[in-house]
Amino acid sequence: MSGHSKFANIKHKKEKNDAAKGKVFTIIGREIAVAVKEGGPDVNNNFKLAQVVAKAKAANMPNDTIERGIKKAAGDSDNVNYEYCTYEGYGPGGSAIIVQTLTDNRNRTAANVRAAFTKGGGNLGTQGSVSFMFDEKGQIIVDKEECELSADDLMMMALDAGADDFNEEDDSYEIITSPDAFEEVRKALEEAKVEMVSAEVTKLPQNYVDVNDEEAATKLQRILDLLDDDDDVQAVYHNANL
Repeated sequence: MSGHSKFANIKHKKEKNDAAKGKVFTIIGREIAVAVKEGGPDVNNNFKLAQVVAKAKAANMPNDTIERGIKKAAGDSDNVNYEYCTYEGYGPGGSAIIVQTLTDNRNRTAANVRAAFTKGGGNLGTQGSVSFMFDEKGQIIVDKEECELSADDLMMMALDAGADDFNEEDDSYEIITSPDAFEEVRKALEEAKVEMVSAEVTKLPQNYVDVNDEEAATKLQRILDLLDDDDDVQAVYHNANL
């Protein structure tokens, strides 16, 4: 996440993704395939698959597309050769960056990620070099304008379902959960017909770093853009306020 308005940042991401929705769906399709191979096609008994489906729905992936992806993955599970790889490093301005990838070619992906850091004046680090600065959390963002519930009612619903924290911003509500409680809270909101802009288990920085220098901010954005354009990259987390 970057900037103080999480919703504004997510909207920006979605606008970029809308221009290349096919790529977004392909990325999620890979995640579905791996989740099905690891835990089977039953969403109710496969926690990882349930998380990916929640992410797919938040990205406006049609239900029939999700179902087809699960059925296809169940039939082709022996042919799924993707693996998750995580890279950590430092960007300009003292920022910390974590890159999660899903790839069928480690060498290609590692070279591309390293090149993105180098072109933006960053440096790849070793495993664990920056991950200790982040916490794994479930994060659900709700658009205020699309939510019919009051802030108090939404907060109580989320907390009753197992959420850890509730934050109100100018344009949105943020619900934070533990990874284990995420699916229960998401289901409670879905059953209450609460529209979610974003719903996923993510990595949230413990503290943010202000990157006020224009050159550093430009270089950092270059790293993020290059990573965003890489089909092997599933998610990028950083602690910069640009």
